[in-house]
Amino acid sequence: MDPIRIAVVGLGKIARDQHLPAIRGNPAFSLAATVSPDDPGPVGVPHLARLEDLLNKGPAVDAVALCTPPQVRYGLAAMALKRGVHVFLEKPPGATLSEVAALRDRAAKVDATLFAAWHSRFAAGVAPARAWLSDRKVERVSVTWREDVRVWHPGQAWIWEPGGLGVFDPGINALSIITHILPRPVFLKTATLSIPENRAAPIAADLQFCDTAGADIHMDLDWRQTGPQSWDIEVETDAGTLKLSSGGAVLTLPTGTEHADDLEYAGLYARFANLIRGGRSDVDIDPLRLVADAFLRGRRETVAAFHD
Repeated sequence: MDPIRIAVVGLGKIARDQHLPAIRGNPAFSLAATVSPDDPGPVGVPHLARLEDLLNKGPAVDAVALCTPPQVRYGLAAMALKRGVHVFLEKPPGATLSEVAALRDRAAKVDATLFAAWHSRFAAGVAPARAWLSDRKVERVSVTWREDVRVWHPGQAWIWEPGGLGVFDPGINALSIITHILPRPVFLKTATLSIPENRAAPIAADLQFCDTAGADIHMDLDWRQTGPQSWDIEVETDAGTLKLSSGGAVLTLPTGTEHADDLEYAGLYARFANLIRGGRSDVDIDPLRLVADAFLRGRRETVAAFHD
């Protein structure tokens, strides 16, 4: 079976650190091209400034991985799908729920694969956590997702603009995990969004959710953390407490702690290849819906200006 010819569109940190190595490590894919108006791309790989140029002039591709900021992703994805090209959407899958739904419908009409990729769901501890929780009664959940924006997103102005999500850019990773591992649906009750006086998106958020059985779920998001970073989820159940730490890589159960290697993006690309070979799409919008609910229902408070 011939490898899937894929182009990576957008060559920021996530593309270079995660996407390119994952593609090179998966024999189901061959890196056919890269696209960026600013970055020349890796040596030896055909490079174009615009996706339109790639689709019109070649080299031929079967799929694209869109690693651009979410505000511009809809037009790129629609352009690719119009040509019957499969599309991998880095998280978040779009700037709005409506545009992601439109892309899902368009992909179905042209029989192309659309994959909304939630990389944190492929962290080593997530699948066994989901299995362990499947027959437990969840009593309480605490999510602490605190990191230093200057370390992880230095100088990225787009992330502070409408559609860039602010602290929900990392926070949506936690939401992608809890919507995947908890056995019942989750919805928002209250939220407070802390927005710097010189920015359009929040730098911190305090959120209260619950599941449909009434279990309390509290989330603490903050981009002002210095020193050790915190990416932790604790789930109290009738059988003891489950903890996912290091963004889901480390799972602690009442019986002990499990560690495994970080293979998130390898898992994403294995999933994408299987979807393409099977003629299917995977467009879960639950994490983005919860973010949208926070912006819809959350109380806003102005905090001190933020400068990189």
